[in-house]
Amino acid sequence: MAKERKRRQPADAPPPGDDDEGRDHRREKKPRKERPDPVLPSQIKNKDKRKEVHAKLKREKKAQKRKLARERGQAAQRAVELGEQPPEKLVPRTIENTREPDETVCRPDDQELFAGNDADEFNAVLKQQTTPKVLITTCRFNSGRGPAFIEELMQVIPNSCYVKRGTYELKKIVEYANNRDFTSLVVVHTNRREPDALLIINLPAGPTAHFKLSKLILRKDIKNHGNPTSHKPELVLNNFTTRLGHRVGRMIQSLFPQEPNFRGRRVVTFHNQRDYIFFRHHRYIFEMKENKIASKDKKAKTSESKSQPEKQVICRLQECGPRFTLKLLTLQHGTFDTKNGEYEWVHKPDMDTSRRRFFL
Repeated sequence: MAKERKRRQPADAPPPGDDDEGRDHRREKKPRKERPDPVLPSQIKNKDKRKEVHAKLKREKKAQKRKLARERGQAAQRAVELGEQPPEKLVPRTIENTREPDETVCRPDDQELFAGNDADEFNAVLKQQTTPKVLITTCRFNSGRGPAFIEELMQVIPNSCYVKRGTYELKKIVEYANNRDFTSLVVVHTNRREPDALLIINLPAGPTAHFKLSKLILRKDIKNHGNPTSHKPELVLNNFTTRLGHRVGRMIQSLFPQEPNFRGRRVVTFHNQRDYIFFRHHRYIFEMKENKIASKDKKAKTSESKSQPEKQVICRLQECGPRFTLKLLTLQHGTFDTKNGEYEWVHKPDMDTSRRRFFL
Protein backbone atom coordinates (compact mmCIF):
# COMPACT_ATOMS: atom_id res chain seq x y z
CA MET A 1 0.00 0.00 0.00
CA ALA A 2 2.83 2.37 0.85
CA LYS A 3 4.35 1.67 -2.54
CA GLU A 4 1.06 2.54 -4.28
CA ARG A 5 0.80 5.84 -2.38
CA LYS A 6 4.32 6.74 -3.39
CA ARG A 7 3.46 6.03 -7.01
CA ARG A 8 0.34 8.20 -6.85
CA GLN A 9 2.26 11.15 -5.43
CA PRO A 10 3.62 13.44 -8.18
CA ALA A 11 7.32 13.94 -8.42
CA ASP A 12 7.07 17.68 -7.68
CA ALA A 13 4.95 17.17 -4.52
CA PRO A 14 6.61 18.33 -1.29
CA PRO A 15 7.24 15.90 1.55
CA PRO A 16 4.34 15.37 3.98
CA GLY A 17 5.88 17.49 6.75
CA ASP A 18 6.45 20.61 4.64
CA ASP A 19 2.81 21.82 4.24
CA ASP A 20 3.60 25.55 4.43
CA GLU A 21 6.37 25.25 1.88
CA GLY A 22 4.01 23.39 -0.43
CA ARG A 23 1.38 26.11 -0.20
CA ASP A 24 3.94 28.80 -0.98
CA HIS A 25 5.11 26.73 -3.88
CA ARG A 26 1.56 26.49 -5.24
CA ARG A 27 1.01 30.23 -4.84
CA GLU A 28 4.18 31.02 -6.72
CA LYS A 29 3.25 28.64 -9.46
CA LYS A 30 -0.14 30.28 -10.27
CA PRO A 31 0.52 33.56 -12.13
CA ARG A 32 -2.13 36.26 -12.08
CA LYS A 33 -4.27 36.43 -15.18
CA GLU A 34 -3.93 39.78 -16.96
CA ARG A 35 -7.06 41.31 -18.41
CA PRO A 36 -7.03 41.15 -22.19
CA ASP A 37 -7.15 44.40 -24.14
CA PRO A 38 -10.63 45.33 -25.45
CA VAL A 39 -11.25 44.17 -28.97
CA LEU A 40 -11.66 47.06 -31.41
CA PRO A 41 -14.38 46.84 -34.07
CA SER A 42 -11.75 47.23 -36.79
CA GLN A 43 -10.11 43.98 -35.64
CA ILE A 44 -13.31 41.92 -36.11
CA LYS A 45 -13.68 40.32 -39.54
CA ASN A 46 -17.34 39.34 -39.22
CA LYS A 47 -19.47 42.25 -40.46
CA ASP A 48 -22.52 41.60 -38.26
CA LYS A 49 -20.40 41.13 -35.13
CA ARG A 50 -18.40 44.27 -35.98
CA LYS A 51 -21.62 46.31 -36.27
CA GLU A 52 -22.86 44.94 -32.96
CA VAL A 53 -19.63 45.78 -31.10
CA HIS A 54 -19.48 49.24 -32.67
CA ALA A 55 -23.09 50.00 -31.65
CA LYS A 56 -22.39 48.80 -28.12
CA LEU A 57 -19.30 51.01 -27.77
CA LYS A 58 -21.27 53.97 -29.11
CA ARG A 59 -24.08 53.41 -26.58
CA GLU A 60 -21.59 53.19 -23.73
CA LYS A 61 -19.87 56.40 -24.85
CA LYS A 62 -23.19 58.27 -25.04
CA ALA A 63 -24.23 56.99 -21.61
CA GLN A 64 -20.91 58.11 -20.12
CA LYS A 65 -21.31 61.53 -21.73
CA ARG A 66 -24.85 61.92 -20.34
CA LYS A 67 -23.67 60.87 -16.90
CA LEU A 68 -20.87 63.48 -16.86
CA ALA A 69 -23.27 66.19 -18.10
CA ARG A 70 -25.77 65.26 -15.36
CA GLU A 71 -23.05 65.44 -12.72
CA ARG A 72 -21.91 68.86 -13.97
CA GLY A 73 -25.50 70.14 -13.92
CA GLN A 74 -26.04 68.86 -10.38
CA ALA A 75 -22.78 70.47 -9.23
CA ALA A 76 -23.77 73.81 -10.76
CA GLN A 77 -27.24 73.67 -9.16
CA ARG A 78 -25.72 72.79 -5.76
CA ALA A 79 -23.31 75.73 -6.05
CA VAL A 80 -26.16 78.14 -6.84
CA GLU A 81 -28.19 76.90 -3.87
CA LEU A 82 -25.21 77.35 -1.54
CA GLY A 83 -24.45 80.81 -2.95
CA GLU A 84 -21.09 79.74 -4.34
CA GLN A 85 -19.62 80.42 -7.74
CA PRO A 86 -20.64 77.68 -10.20
CA PRO A 87 -17.87 75.77 -12.00
CA GLU A 88 -16.73 77.09 -15.36
CA LYS A 89 -18.46 75.74 -18.44
CA LEU A 90 -16.37 73.47 -20.62
CA VAL A 91 -15.44 74.88 -24.02
CA PRO A 92 -15.63 72.24 -26.78
CA ARG A 93 -12.56 71.76 -28.95
CA THR A 94 -13.28 72.79 -32.53
CA ILE A 95 -11.14 73.30 -35.63
CA GLU A 96 -11.69 77.06 -35.33
CA ASN A 97 -10.45 77.49 -31.74
CA THR A 98 -7.53 75.08 -32.25
CA ARG A 99 -6.27 76.71 -35.47
CA GLU A 100 -2.55 77.08 -36.05
CA PRO A 101 -1.10 80.36 -34.73
CA ASP A 102 -0.82 83.04 -37.41
CA GLU A 103 1.32 86.16 -37.16
CA THR A 104 -0.86 88.06 -39.65
CA VAL A 105 -3.98 88.08 -37.44
CA CYS A 106 -5.14 91.69 -37.07
CA ARG A 107 -5.20 93.25 -33.59
CA PRO A 108 -7.47 96.14 -32.56
CA ASP A 109 -4.45 98.28 -31.59
CA ASP A 110 -2.51 97.72 -34.83
CA GLN A 111 -1.63 101.27 -35.94
CA GLU A 112 0.19 100.01 -39.03
CA LEU A 113 -3.03 98.38 -40.24
CA PHE A 114 -5.03 101.60 -39.81
CA ALA A 115 -2.35 103.58 -41.65
CA GLY A 116 -2.48 101.05 -44.50
CA ASN A 117 -6.28 101.38 -44.68
CA ASP A 118 -5.99 105.14 -45.21
CA ALA A 119 -3.63 104.61 -48.18
CA ASP A 120 -5.15 101.57 -49.93
CA GLU A 121 -7.18 101.43 -53.17
CA PHE A 122 -10.59 101.19 -51.46
CA ASN A 123 -10.23 104.25 -49.24
CA ALA A 124 -12.08 106.66 -51.57
CA VAL A 125 -15.20 104.47 -51.74
CA LEU A 126 -15.24 103.46 -48.08
CA LYS A 127 -14.88 107.05 -46.91
CA GLN A 128 -17.77 108.02 -49.23
CA GLN A 129 -15.63 110.31 -51.37
CA THR A 130 -16.90 108.48 -54.48
CA THR A 131 -20.09 106.49 -55.06
CA PRO A 132 -19.55 102.82 -55.94
CA LYS A 133 -20.49 101.97 -59.51
CA VAL A 134 -20.21 98.32 -60.57
CA LEU A 135 -20.04 96.85 -64.08
CA ILE A 136 -21.07 93.18 -64.37
CA THR A 137 -20.12 91.08 -67.39
CA THR A 138 -19.56 87.43 -68.29
CA CYS A 139 -17.16 85.19 -70.13
CA ARG A 140 -17.42 84.97 -73.92
CA PHE A 141 -19.78 82.01 -73.97
CA ASN A 142 -22.46 82.57 -71.35
CA SER A 143 -25.42 80.18 -71.10
CA GLY A 144 -27.32 77.96 -68.69
CA ARG A 145 -27.90 79.52 -65.28
CA GLY A 146 -25.44 82.37 -65.93
CA PRO A 147 -28.00 85.00 -67.09
CA ALA A 148 -30.37 84.24 -64.19
CA PHE A 149 -27.50 84.49 -61.69
CA ILE A 150 -26.40 87.86 -63.15
CA GLU A 151 -29.95 89.19 -62.95
CA GLU A 152 -30.15 88.33 -59.24
CA LEU A 153 -26.64 89.68 -58.64
CA MET A 154 -27.70 93.03 -60.08
CA GLN A 155 -30.56 93.14 -57.57
CA VAL A 156 -28.12 92.43 -54.72
CA ILE A 157 -25.52 95.09 -55.65
CA PRO A 158 -27.01 98.60 -55.96
CA ASN A 159 -25.90 100.92 -58.76
CA SER A 160 -24.72 98.05 -60.96
CA CYS A 161 -25.31 97.44 -64.67
CA TYR A 162 -24.71 94.58 -67.10
CA VAL A 163 -22.71 94.83 -70.34
CA LYS A 164 -22.63 91.96 -72.80
CA ARG A 165 -19.09 90.62 -73.23
CA GLY A 166 -19.27 89.62 -76.88
CA THR A 167 -15.85 88.81 -78.33
CA TYR A 168 -13.96 91.58 -76.52
CA GLU A 169 -10.87 90.77 -74.45
CA LEU A 170 -11.02 91.44 -70.74
CA LYS A 171 -8.41 94.20 -70.99
CA LYS A 172 -10.71 96.04 -73.40
CA ILE A 173 -13.59 95.67 -70.94
CA VAL A 174 -11.38 97.08 -68.15
CA GLU A 175 -10.47 100.05 -70.35
CA TYR A 176 -14.16 100.58 -71.23
CA ALA A 177 -15.11 100.56 -67.51
CA ASN A 178 -12.29 102.98 -66.61
CA ASN A 179 -13.42 105.46 -69.25
CA ARG A 180 -16.96 105.47 -67.80
CA ASP A 181 -15.89 105.95 -64.14
CA PHE A 182 -16.82 102.51 -62.84
CA THR A 183 -15.25 101.65 -59.47
CA SER A 184 -15.42 97.84 -59.80
CA LEU A 185 -15.76 95.17 -62.45
CA VAL A 186 -17.33 91.77 -61.72
CA VAL A 187 -16.88 88.93 -64.24
CA VAL A 188 -19.01 85.78 -63.93
CA HIS A 189 -17.34 82.77 -65.55
CA THR A 190 -19.39 79.74 -66.63
CA ASN A 191 -18.24 76.23 -67.42
CA ARG A 192 -20.58 73.60 -68.92
CA ARG A 193 -23.53 75.98 -68.58
CA GLU A 194 -22.88 76.45 -64.85
CA PRO A 195 -21.29 79.51 -63.11
CA ASP A 196 -18.05 78.30 -61.51
CA ALA A 197 -15.84 81.39 -60.93
CA LEU A 198 -16.08 85.05 -59.98
CA LEU A 199 -13.51 87.72 -60.84
CA ILE A 200 -13.64 91.03 -58.94
CA ILE A 201 -11.42 93.85 -60.31
CA ASN A 202 -11.11 97.10 -58.41
CA LEU A 203 -10.77 100.08 -60.72
CA PRO A 204 -8.76 101.94 -61.86
CA ALA A 205 -5.58 100.34 -60.46
CA GLY A 206 -6.61 97.01 -58.97
CA PRO A 207 -6.25 94.68 -57.12
CA THR A 208 -7.89 91.67 -58.79
CA ALA A 209 -9.38 88.76 -56.82
CA HIS A 210 -10.22 85.42 -58.41
CA PHE A 211 -12.76 83.27 -56.52
CA LYS A 212 -14.01 79.76 -57.11
CA LEU A 213 -17.84 79.76 -57.04
CA SER A 214 -19.75 76.68 -55.88
CA LYS A 215 -23.08 75.51 -54.43
CA LEU A 216 -25.12 78.10 -56.29
CA ILE A 217 -28.85 78.15 -55.46
CA LEU A 218 -31.03 80.68 -57.27
CA ARG A 219 -33.99 82.48 -55.75
CA LYS A 220 -36.63 80.31 -57.40
CA ASP A 221 -35.10 77.17 -55.81
CA ILE A 222 -35.20 78.55 -52.24
CA LYS A 223 -38.27 77.58 -50.25
CA ASN A 224 -40.44 80.46 -48.98
CA HIS A 225 -38.16 83.04 -50.60
CA GLY A 226 -38.90 86.76 -50.67
CA ASN A 227 -38.45 89.40 -53.38
CA PRO A 228 -35.87 92.11 -52.58
CA THR A 229 -36.57 95.82 -52.89
CA SER A 230 -34.36 98.51 -54.42
CA HIS A 231 -33.21 99.87 -51.02
CA LYS A 232 -29.50 100.00 -50.21
CA PRO A 233 -28.67 96.89 -48.16
CA GLU A 234 -26.92 96.58 -44.84
CA LEU A 235 -23.60 94.71 -45.19
CA VAL A 236 -22.33 92.13 -42.65
CA LEU A 237 -18.75 90.77 -42.87
CA ASN A 238 -17.78 87.98 -40.45
CA ASN A 239 -14.44 86.41 -39.46
CA PHE A 240 -12.07 88.22 -41.84
CA THR A 241 -9.32 88.27 -39.20
CA THR A 242 -5.94 88.12 -40.98
CA ARG A 243 -4.24 90.81 -43.10
CA LEU A 244 -5.26 88.96 -46.26
CA GLY A 245 -8.81 88.49 -45.00
CA HIS A 246 -9.02 92.16 -44.03
CA ARG A 247 -7.97 93.16 -47.55
CA VAL A 248 -10.49 90.81 -49.20
CA GLY A 249 -13.20 92.09 -46.87
CA ARG A 250 -12.49 95.70 -47.81
CA MET A 251 -12.63 94.76 -51.51
CA ILE A 252 -16.08 93.19 -51.03
CA GLN A 253 -17.16 96.19 -48.97
CA SER A 254 -16.22 98.57 -51.78
CA LEU A 255 -18.91 97.00 -54.02
CA PHE A 256 -21.72 98.33 -51.78
CA PRO A 257 -22.77 101.86 -50.76
CA GLN A 258 -21.71 102.87 -47.26
CA GLU A 259 -25.08 104.46 -46.41
CA PRO A 260 -27.56 101.57 -45.94
CA ASN A 261 -31.27 102.33 -46.03
CA PHE A 262 -32.54 100.59 -42.89
CA ARG A 263 -36.17 101.10 -43.90
CA GLY A 264 -35.62 98.58 -46.69
CA ARG A 265 -34.77 95.88 -44.07
CA ARG A 266 -32.25 94.21 -46.41
CA VAL A 267 -29.14 92.40 -45.13
CA VAL A 268 -26.28 91.02 -47.25
CA THR A 269 -23.92 88.69 -45.38
CA PHE A 270 -20.43 87.43 -46.29
CA HIS A 271 -19.49 84.89 -43.62
CA ASN A 272 -15.95 83.48 -43.68
CA GLN A 273 -15.47 80.06 -42.11
CA ARG A 274 -12.38 77.90 -42.74
CA ASP A 275 -11.47 80.09 -45.76
CA TYR A 276 -14.87 79.53 -47.40
CA ILE A 277 -16.96 82.69 -47.83
CA PHE A 278 -20.69 81.96 -47.57
CA PHE A 279 -23.03 84.49 -49.18
CA ARG A 280 -26.61 85.05 -47.94
CA HIS A 281 -29.20 87.69 -48.77
CA HIS A 282 -32.09 88.27 -46.33
CA ARG A 283 -34.79 90.74 -45.46
CA TYR A 284 -36.12 90.92 -41.92
CA ILE A 285 -39.86 91.17 -41.27
CA PHE A 286 -41.67 92.57 -38.23
CA GLU A 287 -44.99 90.92 -37.47
CA MET A 288 -47.69 91.37 -34.81
CA LYS A 289 -48.61 88.07 -33.21
CA GLU A 290 -51.32 87.41 -30.65
CA ASN A 291 -50.44 85.15 -27.73
CA LYS A 292 -53.32 83.74 -25.70
CA ILE A 293 -52.68 83.89 -21.94
CA ALA A 294 -54.96 81.78 -19.74
CA SER A 295 -56.12 83.49 -16.50
CA LYS A 296 -58.40 81.87 -13.92
CA ASP A 297 -61.39 83.88 -12.69
CA LYS A 298 -61.42 83.75 -8.90
CA LYS A 299 -65.05 84.91 -8.60
CA ALA A 300 -66.32 82.12 -10.81
CA LYS A 301 -67.31 78.97 -9.01
CA THR A 302 -66.09 76.70 -11.74
CA SER A 303 -62.42 76.41 -12.72
CA GLU A 304 -63.02 77.47 -16.30
CA SER A 305 -60.24 79.63 -17.75
CA LYS A 306 -60.64 82.70 -19.92
CA SER A 307 -58.13 83.46 -22.65
CA GLN A 308 -56.88 87.02 -23.04
CA PRO A 309 -55.04 87.81 -26.30
CA GLU A 310 -51.79 89.76 -25.97
CA LYS A 311 -50.10 91.38 -28.98
CA GLN A 312 -46.37 90.89 -29.39
CA VAL A 313 -43.92 92.09 -32.07
CA ILE A 314 -41.91 89.25 -33.61
CA CYS A 315 -38.96 89.65 -35.98
CA ARG A 316 -38.01 86.94 -38.47
CA LEU A 317 -35.70 86.56 -41.47
CA GLN A 318 -36.78 85.75 -45.01
CA GLU A 319 -34.15 84.70 -47.53
CA CYS A 320 -34.18 86.49 -50.88
CA GLY A 321 -31.38 84.64 -52.65
CA PRO A 322 -29.16 83.81 -54.39
CA ARG A 323 -27.08 81.55 -52.19
CA PHE A 324 -23.49 80.57 -53.05
CA THR A 325 -20.00 79.89 -51.65
CA LEU A 326 -16.70 81.55 -52.62
CA LYS A 327 -13.13 80.29 -52.22
CA LEU A 328 -10.22 82.68 -52.85
CA LEU A 329 -7.75 81.33 -55.43
CA THR A 330 -5.54 84.34 -56.27
CA LEU A 331 -5.12 87.99 -55.34
CA GLN A 332 -3.23 89.97 -57.97
CA HIS A 333 -1.67 93.45 -57.97
CA GLY A 334 -3.23 95.81 -60.49
CA THR A 335 -5.92 94.90 -63.00
CA PHE A 336 -6.28 91.53 -64.70
CA ASP A 337 -3.02 90.41 -66.37
CA THR A 338 -2.22 86.70 -66.68
CA LYS A 339 1.20 87.07 -68.33
CA ASN A 340 3.01 89.91 -66.55
CA GLY A 341 0.89 90.37 -63.42
CA GLU A 342 2.37 90.20 -59.90
CA TYR A 343 0.45 88.20 -57.36
CA GLU A 344 -0.01 89.15 -53.70
CA TRP A 345 -1.29 85.68 -52.77
CA VAL A 346 -1.83 82.41 -54.64
CA HIS A 347 -3.52 79.31 -53.27
CA LYS A 348 -1.42 76.17 -53.79
CA PRO A 349 -2.24 72.51 -53.08
CA ASP A 350 0.57 72.14 -50.51
CA MET A 351 -1.17 74.79 -48.35
CA ASP A 352 -3.94 72.29 -47.55
CA THR A 353 -1.75 69.84 -45.64
CA SER A 354 -3.32 70.84 -42.28
CA ARG A 355 -7.02 71.18 -41.46
CA ARG A 356 -6.23 73.81 -38.83
CA ARG A 357 -4.39 76.26 -41.08
CA PHE A 358 -6.46 79.20 -42.36
CA PHE A 359 -5.43 82.25 -44.37
CA LEU A 360 -8.46 84.56 -44.22
